[in-house]
Amino acid sequence: MASELTYRGGGGASPVAGSGAGAGAYSLSPKPSSKPLAWLPRAARYAAAEHRPVFALAGMLIAAAVITIASPSSSSSASPSSGISYTKNIDNPLARFSVEPARGHRDVAAAARHFVGGKVPLGLKRKALRVLVTGGAGFVGSHLVDRLLERGDSVLVVDNLFTGRKDNVVHHFGNPNFEMIRHDVVEPILLEVDQIYHLACPASPVHYKYNPVKTIISFRSFTNVVGTLNMLGLAKRINAKFLLTSTSEVYGDPLQHPQVETYWGNVNPIGVRSCYDEGKRTAETLTMDYHRGANLEVRIARIFNTYGPRMCIDDGRVVSNFVAQALRKEPLTVYGDGKQTRSFQYVSDLVEGLMKLMEGEHVGPFNLGNPGEFTMLELAKVVQDTIDPNARIEFRQNTQDDPHKRKPDISRAKELLGWEPKIPLREGLPLMVSDFRKRIFGDQDTAAATGNQQG
Repeated sequence: MASELTYRGGGGASPVAGSGAGAGAYSLSPKPSSKPLAWLPRAARYAAAEHRPVFALAGMLIAAAVITIASPSSSSSASPSSGISYTKNIDNPLARFSVEPARGHRDVAAAARHFVGGKVPLGLKRKALRVLVTGGAGFVGSHLVDRLLERGDSVLVVDNLFTGRKDNVVHHFGNPNFEMIRHDVVEPILLEVDQIYHLACPASPVHYKYNPVKTIISFRSFTNVVGTLNMLGLAKRINAKFLLTSTSEVYGDPLQHPQVETYWGNVNPIGVRSCYDEGKRTAETLTMDYHRGANLEVRIARIFNTYGPRMCIDDGRVVSNFVAQALRKEPLTVYGDGKQTRSFQYVSDLVEGLMKLMEGEHVGPFNLGNPGEFTMLELAKVVQDTIDPNARIEFRQNTQDDPHKRKPDISRAKELLGWEPKIPLREGLPLMVSDFRKRIFGDQDTAAATGNQQG
């Protein structure tokens, strides 16, 4: 029979017969047939001996009482329109809920409204972003701001108002999702945003030739592009997606026609336009360096001639020049023989392209422009037909480094972004003319009266 060694601890114990007189300290005794709690593990037997289960049980009872009091008073509640029902389990004091498929988009929206403080079901609504637009008070930037706010994003505009105007964004001043900071991007700034559209730079010949040093240093200083460098640094610091608006001017006076994104261009680095051309080329270089070296998510758009409301009236661009001159009954000034070509896209088409590029998966660069090609004389004829058939044309000596041909190949944007312009020149130009007429003359009646007096 199995036995165990038992300590007797003293002379009071009776030795087992046959063990001998000297075996009083330890003796072999039969193993008892049963032992209290012997079936429990050693740790459990110790806890039971110390009465710890009493305290554990008391704690569980207190917790159950607290949860029961905090749970909804009704045994179940349901919103028939939402598809979300909550059921209280009588056996279990913890509340549980089950989600049933909603019957339609309106039902899901109603559920989101009732379920305050909870998560909106996946796919119900896109996440609203906080977006920075540098140069957002300018011509293109202000139209981009309109679309972003319309989409439901919060927009922060940074603009030094060198070429931008408060009037372009004043209609958003009461919008809680809109903010504006008067700031020059050549100075660093710390912000928290999800996306950065970097548009800040004088883009018209009158502005960038007026102060070519500022134009270049807004992109370059200490051999780097300061404005773009600051915005790239900000994007890297806060892990924001960055979009650079470059220009068709990076192609210079192109030897390839139409221009594709793989064409490296034909730029005069010491010409009067080089402050703009080379600044943008350097900005593209920096953007790609940050993409490759810092793993920053970037996008590059090369913008071709764009027109529309809010253009600066006297910025020296051909469309604004012709429209303002025709409205003022001045001759339309054509430089050179008028056979040089350009392509013209309406501003809303460009904004759609920029947003598709930002939301897409491709870095670029992408040409964003209208492939419809017009000579300067053809453009003058469209302006005459739109404003004043009697407007006369005046030829002047051509400017230095003026490109002879400019037309984008947008095959890449069509294929990868699903984008192409929709508004032809003859439809978009009247919208721009209406805006110019109001800004030059105050309103259409005044414009008509002025026209009659000058005629």
